[in-house]
Amino acid sequence: MIMEQQTDLVRQRLQSLKHRLEQVRYAWTVDDYWALLELYVDILPVIVPAERCTIFIIEISTEAICSVLGTGLQKIRIEPPKHESIVGQVMSSGQSIIVNDVDSSSGYHAEIAEQTGFITRNLVCVPINSLTGHGVTGAIEVLNRRDGDFQPEDLTQVMRIARHLSILVESIILNREIIRISSQFNRDIERYGQEYFRNIPFIAESPAMKAILEQVRLVSETPVNALIQGENGTGKELIARMIHEESKRKDQPFIAVNCAAIPQNLVESEFFGYEKGAFTGADSARRGYFEEASGGTLFLDEIADMPLNVQPKFLRAIQEGEGYRLGGKRLMKYDLRLISATNKSLQAEVNAGRFREDLFFRLFAVEIALPPLRERKEDIAPMAFAFLEDVCHRFEKRIAGFAPDVLNLFEAYRWPGNVRQLRREIERMVALTPQGERISIAQCSADLSARGSTAQQPRSRDLLDAPLPEQVDALEIALIREALSRSNGNRSRSAELLGISRQGLLKKIARYRLMT
Repeated sequence: MIMEQQTDLVRQRLQSLKHRLEQVRYAWTVDDYWALLELYVDILPVIVPAERCTIFIIEISTEAICSVLGTGLQKIRIEPPKHESIVGQVMSSGQSIIVNDVDSSSGYHAEIAEQTGFITRNLVCVPINSLTGHGVTGAIEVLNRRDGDFQPEDLTQVMRIARHLSILVESIILNREIIRISSQFNRDIERYGQEYFRNIPFIAESPAMKAILEQVRLVSETPVNALIQGENGTGKELIARMIHEESKRKDQPFIAVNCAAIPQNLVESEFFGYEKGAFTGADSARRGYFEEASGGTLFLDEIADMPLNVQPKFLRAIQEGEGYRLGGKRLMKYDLRLISATNKSLQAEVNAGRFREDLFFRLFAVEIALPPLRERKEDIAPMAFAFLEDVCHRFEKRIAGFAPDVLNLFEAYRWPGNVRQLRREIERMVALTPQGERISIAQCSADLSARGSTAQQPRSRDLLDAPLPEQVDALEIALIREALSRSNGNRSRSAELLGISRQGLLKKIARYRLMT
């Protein structure tokens, strides 16, 4: 009970911290800063006068120089070197400069001319100094005076404007850094939460699940989109997380979304985000799941339940890697891997007209089909022992293992709820079993007990009902199961109890096809 309370407390604190990080991320918006910055870029060439203007900043995390806004640079990012460019020299020295013969000399500006198609004849470059004592934070570059060479009074004019821009540029730099740090911290919390609360072991003793693991390994190596199909409780999200954790995107976000849990009228805003004022209650801009998963993996559970009216926008987001926020005009780019999951046949949903065929063909390239627990019986016993160990640890309780007839019952039961049901059943059994005792049929739920009273009840028979070899085999099987039960599945300890070698035990397990 104490352990459960501590776990719940940690979970609540993590969720609270994540919520506050999201608030920080969305509250620190730079929309107003960008609008003002755009105004300066527009009016500077009018004031000087000149053909173009570009504003540069120094990124805190990398100390690299990059353009943030400029005339004609809507889709181009300029990253001038610190020492081989005029901007870099100005930001390194903190000294303003006029260069009226740029086109007659070689340098980084010649490379940019090839990239942008714009030839610089002359320029004024002025550093933007931090008002908080952190040195140079950016620079303004005004290009090509319209009526000749730049004059000292032009330099003075740009320097005056640079002083007004200092607080604006520093706000943008800090905003970027806060978002970067909060995003990284949020990912660290996400990873910690996964490790702290992910107590479901992945068992792959059966040939079917070993084949699944090989598929996961191969799919993880390539950025291909995947669809995971399987009944509820088979571990679809666990497989998706394994693909993400073994991929090159493992250090980026893993965003899991249950499509069936989002109200239909909120699906578009949840996935694509919205701008401030997009609708009543949109007091600030918010990123959608596609933006949240940028660089990482977006996991869409119950994809078959996605509303039909939103599917065309999903198709564009997947096919083109781009989309718009609600109420937004800026095209957002998405760089993510998509993993979907469903317990339905998507092809059947397409045939019924509930799922778009074009989205079906764009949604995934690889399909992974998870078998239900009843078809992977070799995994049941080892999974039960793993769950038992975990549940006993959480409940701070010591249980001596399973009675042999319980394991027999586990293997015979069909488990309609799959792995999730098995875990819940073991939690029930541990809760109802006295300290230090073995779990017996008496602790089973009504569903399992009903199965035990029919298929699992041994019939009384004469000693000579079966030939001696069959009875010897049956006795060996019973003894092996008992040893495994007493040792909680430890094969070396079981071999010691039986007085045989570990290799001998493994051979008998294989011979009798026992699920251990």
